[in-house]
Amino acid sequence: MKALLVDLRIALLNLWRNTSRTSIAVLTVGGGAVAFLLAGGFITWIFHDMREATIHSQLGHIQVVRPGYFEKGIADPYAFLLPAQSELLETIKSTPSVEVATPRLAFSGLVSLGDATVAFIGEGVDPEFERTISKRIAITEGQDLTDNKEFAVILGEGLAKGLGAKVGDSVVLLATAANGNANAVEAKVSGLFSTISKDYDDNALRIPIAVARRLMRVGGATSWVILLKDTGKTEAMVKALSEKTAKSDFEFVPWTHLADFYNKTVVLFSKQVEVVKIIIGLIIVLTISNTQTMSVLERTTEIGTSLAIGLRRSTVLRLFLIEGGLIGVIGGVLGVLIGYGLSLLISYVGIPMPPPPGMVHGFTGEILVTPGLAGDALVMAVVTALLASIAPAWKASRMVIVDALRANQ
Repeated sequence: MKALLVDLRIALLNLWRNTSRTSIAVLTVGGGAVAFLLAGGFITWIFHDMREATIHSQLGHIQVVRPGYFEKGIADPYAFLLPAQSELLETIKSTPSVEVATPRLAFSGLVSLGDATVAFIGEGVDPEFERTISKRIAITEGQDLTDNKEFAVILGEGLAKGLGAKVGDSVVLLATAANGNANAVEAKVSGLFSTISKDYDDNALRIPIAVARRLMRVGGATSWVILLKDTGKTEAMVKALSEKTAKSDFEFVPWTHLADFYNKTVVLFSKQVEVVKIIIGLIIVLTISNTQTMSVLERTTEIGTSLAIGLRRSTVLRLFLIEGGLIGVIGGVLGVLIGYGLSLLISYVGIPMPPPPGMVHGFTGEILVTPGLAGDALVMAVVTALLASIAPAWKASRMVIVDALRANQ
């Protein structure tokens, strides 16, 4: 331990001897860490925002359905109905980690206004509880559903445009009820909404679940949607609920199994972050390697003298590696601090973004620097600096003493 402290002190003194070269090396490492933090922080924010938007607009954290509903329920949803009231649902509602649990009734049919008729996919929801789950559904015109028994409907922006409907219009919903007969209800358009999915907005509408049950002539629900207080507890909650109930009665599906677009986006952007990390790492390695090589050349006679008076080659190797490690640590810490400060400033100002594919509205981006991301930046800085120091350090430790002593003669 004492020897290591001595080597550390010598390495610091060696770095201090040429402050200009050391500063360039430290700034290179720090700049790489800043670039990685800002790029990774933006992607991390996108993941976080998309995750919350997906959960709080359509899926909730967990959906409780009959087994096989998501595989076969599209063709015959009413063969997989859940009861309107259930002891299990009440138990879920009373669980401390659950914020809201509410039934939904999925259905489809035709919506008409005047001479226009358009196919739709619909959801019957309880406005009181759904307001908490669906807080990322943006009401762009009018107002959200307010009364469970009110004959009102909110339309996706794309569906309203295709139908030519506006707030205040009365539309007719026509569907095939559970008994096979056609049924219709008239509802007033109370508002228009948009979500993160343009495809959903082009086809979807929502009505109070009591009206949906009347339209479809059923008394139950196709799913119970659970919103947790902490997204991180989703898998644990799914496991706990699955262990308490028979697999033949209920299936508990986490949101991650239903968010196909989100999952593909995470895979794509994660690969991009890794590419950025590799590019930044290569820049750091090349710069630090060049800096260390110059240091070895300038100190050739000094290294030869040290070896001649008995300094071990392994000690020379270790000293240069410690110098590289110190450059990585100092540059990494500096980069993390600067990157975090810039992330706060950029997030305060905001990053105006155009609508991405599959969305209608643009958004204001931010930079989210998490402890894990900061740790990755610091590790990247130290590891790349150490890797860059290996070749110069090895060259210094392998010098022929006689040639090194007469290098500057």
